[in-house]
Amino acid sequence: MAGRTRVVILFGGRSAEHEVSILSARNVLAALDHTRFEPVLIGIDKQGRWRAQSEKMLAGATGDPRLLKLEDEAPTVALASTPSSITQLLGSDDVIFPVLHGTYGEDGTVQGLLELADVAYVGAGVLGSAIGMDKDVAKRLLRDAGISVVDFRVLTATDLREDPRIAAGHADALGYPVFVKPVNAGSSVGVSKVNDPSALEPALRAALAFDRKVMLERGVDAREIEVAVLGNDRPAASVPGEIIVHHRDGFYSYDAKYVDADGAAWQIPANLPKELTARVQELAVATFRTLELAGMARVDFFVERTTSQIFVNEVNTIPGFTAISMYPKMWEASGLSASDLVTRLINLAIERRDARRGLSTSLPVWGR
Repeated sequence: MAGRTRVVILFGGRSAEHEVSILSARNVLAALDHTRFEPVLIGIDKQGRWRAQSEKMLAGATGDPRLLKLEDEAPTVALASTPSSITQLLGSDDVIFPVLHGTYGEDGTVQGLLELADVAYVGAGVLGSAIGMDKDVAKRLLRDAGISVVDFRVLTATDLREDPRIAAGHADALGYPVFVKPVNAGSSVGVSKVNDPSALEPALRAALAFDRKVMLERGVDAREIEVAVLGNDRPAASVPGEIIVHHRDGFYSYDAKYVDADGAAWQIPANLPKELTARVQELAVATFRTLELAGMARVDFFVERTTSQIFVNEVNTIPGFTAISMYPKMWEASGLSASDLVTRLINLAIERRDARRGLSTSLPVWGR
């Protein structure tokens, strides 16, 4: 169809969330308004090679994500290193829809490439993406802004090599149970719930397999509430949703999310008092702004069961778009269909690109 905007769905990637990204791409493609947008599919394999992909390949992306893979026979896309050649490959009027969850996609690396290419892309920019990916930096910024986070400690692989006892000291100070997680990872990859000192070392090893920086976080008896945020300078919050975990891990682990069909249930909207609903929505928008986000984000909260105290757990700057993902489900419950949501995200990307290109000519004029 003439006049359609090319939308490049970029998925796969080198992170541990490669397979989940494929599932997300499938649903973004299904929701894309083909009368307005022309889809182009590019998958990044686990070696970092960019490959053209077919709609047929994504149509078959269902079931256990661990079994998914990109088409081996698809040609590798030659991506040169200069900004001008990237722009030529992508097209200056294209919109890139990255669904690259985790490192090398959600952390500002791809966003920097796309900034150099001067193309529109969905989601947060370089700074917001990098902050959102680093749980340590994000939590410190939120804490400084007066937004509550659960007590935590951060260690590096070097810290643990120099003093193997340091982690036990931090865990004792926080109190068991503690959660051990990679600082830079998503989808609960490498996260463990540690109930006693004997399980601490295996949990640290599991987290260090994904990042050189690990976080120990105090466990709280809390409900897990999520809010979807959409917008640029004027972000809006969806109705909140609640995750109810049934999995044997005892928390919303990777297996509970994607492997065990009965691992978790969702309640959208969450059954919260009106004032608590308004408060988590307010905090979701405040978090979005504090962390310099744009386009979209899912903000995850802990709401303590006994006191109803609200803590921000983390943000996802490229939230999942799988069949079970909360971000599109919460917007659907708020009255925005999946197709309208994808269209809105594309328009927000174009809005940001146009503002960036016209920055020097769009300064406000103050009164005399």
